[in-house]
Amino acid sequence: MTLLNIDIPYLSKKLQDLLKIPSPTGYTDEIVRHVSKELQSLGVFYEITRRGGVRARIPGKKRKPARAFVSHLDTLGAQVKSLKDNGRLELIPIGHWSARFAEGARTTIFSENGAYTGTILPLKASGHTFNKGVDELPIGWEYVELRVDAYSKSATDLHRLGLDVGDFVAIDPLPEFLDNGFIVSRHLDNKAGVAVMLAAIKALVESDVEPTVDVFWLFTIAEETGHGAQSILTPDIASLVAIDNGTTAPGQNSDEFGVTIAMADQTGPFDFHLTRKMVELCRDNDIKYQKDVFRFYRSDAATAIEAGADVRTALITFGVDASHGYERIHMHALRSLAELATGYALSPVQIQRDAREFSDLKGFTRQPTADADQDLNPEVDVPLPETAAE
Repeated sequence: MTLLNIDIPYLSKKLQDLLKIPSPTGYTDEIVRHVSKELQSLGVFYEITRRGGVRARIPGKKRKPARAFVSHLDTLGAQVKSLKDNGRLELIPIGHWSARFAEGARTTIFSENGAYTGTILPLKASGHTFNKGVDELPIGWEYVELRVDAYSKSATDLHRLGLDVGDFVAIDPLPEFLDNGFIVSRHLDNKAGVAVMLAAIKALVESDVEPTVDVFWLFTIAEETGHGAQSILTPDIASLVAIDNGTTAPGQNSDEFGVTIAMADQTGPFDFHLTRKMVELCRDNDIKYQKDVFRFYRSDAATAIEAGADVRTALITFGVDASHGYERIHMHALRSLAELATGYALSPVQIQRDAREFSDLKGFTRQPTADADQDLNPEVDVPLPETAAE
């Protein structure tokens, strides 16, 4: 199978466009509109759920067992917890991220009167006033506050501005696209995954090659708060591949280059057969890949399973450094993921039985249990361990 050509400038441009649109969980209407319009321009059918999940479909030679990819449009952010007497805002996080990365962040606050800019600062932000107290302040959301770029010396001033408890706060991404292929920004989780899916869709549409079966492209709006793909699948979807970030921290096997295939996350192992197919597609098409296991990570795939969906799941990722902070990725990984996505969409269906929700054992899968071949030559001296030699 020949890999489809991925339009790298398009992928980069889409990622830049997505990063410009604030979309903390709960405030995603504009990015839903943006992605829907992009799908329309590509000539792809889509529909939107009540809350804003987007489900697109590229028809295949057969309707089922349908395949699906999923990425989330929402990002980390914050909400106003209280209006403080000093004219600043107390915050609570949206999603799980450390206040360590919030300190110094530029923000946009969405109030009834309109948007305001601001900066998240530690309670002791002035070294000229607090001296070593700046460094001794603990890290946590109770130790930061949001300074609004407007006249606000008291809670009354904040009310006058139209600010109130529950207002959404978007964290400015401050993206940098470097000439060497590295991309540094907040919210690459998971706007990079969305850009990958759009690039893969574009490649499939322009190739005029019909996928093996229907392929759904799902864009969710509440993954960062653990809801994700709970209610966007159709009964025809038998396999769900999440495209998200994979951390490259010490102790992990992920990489910022190629595809990192997750074997398990904190909710347990991914589907044996679907994951193995991702590996085989990478091998057969010379796509760089590595495997990893994530202990403190969950994705849209997990929410689908927890919601009761009977689907095979896999997670393919782009390696990201400093996840949920100032993240860094490389375009090589995004291109590799888009190539793998098109390869899977065009590949033959190996488990035809998956077209039926219930059936008997005929066509049911098998996992290998035979002993491994070992080619041991008794004429070759094998050194004994030191303890045995003694």
